[in-house]
Amino acid sequence: MTVIHYILIGVAAFLGGAVNALAGGGTLITFPMMTAVGIPPVSANVTNTIALVPGYFGATWAQRKDLKDQRKRMRILLPLSALGGLLGGILLIRIDESVFDALVPYLILLATVLLAVGAPLRKWLVKRGEEKEVADSLEKWAPFPVFLGAMYGGYFGAGLGVITLAVLGLLYNDSITRLNALKQSISFAVNTAGAIFFVFSGRVYWLAALIMAVFAYAGGTAGGKLAGKVKPQVLRRVIVVIGLIVSVIYIVK
Repeated sequence: MTVIHYILIGVAAFLGGAVNALAGGGTLITFPMMTAVGIPPVSANVTNTIALVPGYFGATWAQRKDLKDQRKRMRILLPLSALGGLLGGILLIRIDESVFDALVPYLILLATVLLAVGAPLRKWLVKRGEEKEVADSLEKWAPFPVFLGAMYGGYFGAGLGVITLAVLGLLYNDSITRLNALKQSISFAVNTAGAIFFVFSGRVYWLAALIMAVFAYAGGTAGGKLAGKVKPQVLRRVIVVIGLIVSVIYIVK
């Protein structure tokens, strides 16, 4: 990789960090850029996962107050999430790379669709929480879909937050703010477990991961400051369009 390549992925990581802070979907910027500069898809996914861990930690720490009374849920869901993330990572490394290459366009398309429905889904969950109580007995079903979502997150990752929030919103009778905090901790567990496994995979582009981590943190900070000035729904629509274009390009290739 050349200096120009590192600059490009640094810019993509900055934009991805800002987009994640404002609307979500930053992976739809970082992953295509990494493959565009010549990083193989599996290595790009592995490197991207490691680079994003500090951002997930920051998001979880920022909402720690909303997690204080959810320790019982976390004791159940976080170990399962870590296990799912680890298994997803193992599948990514162990399955033939050509399989992942073939799936990439559809994984990007899935992530794009999830991003597109994320905002309406969030509104529906808020309304549902106000109008209809969820029976406590439904909580016992949460671990299974969370575990499956974690496996997906360990394998690819984009759209994990939307999947997790949807599951939590459907099965837990709680505020969207508290469930969002729980979602952040689950995403952190999934990506940390996957990242620990990927460290020993021999697939990580370490300099790229370091550059991306620094720029993503800077982008996230900048995005947080712009949160009140940029409409997330507008930015989300732009990222959805980008995701659709990128998925079509991958399919055509």
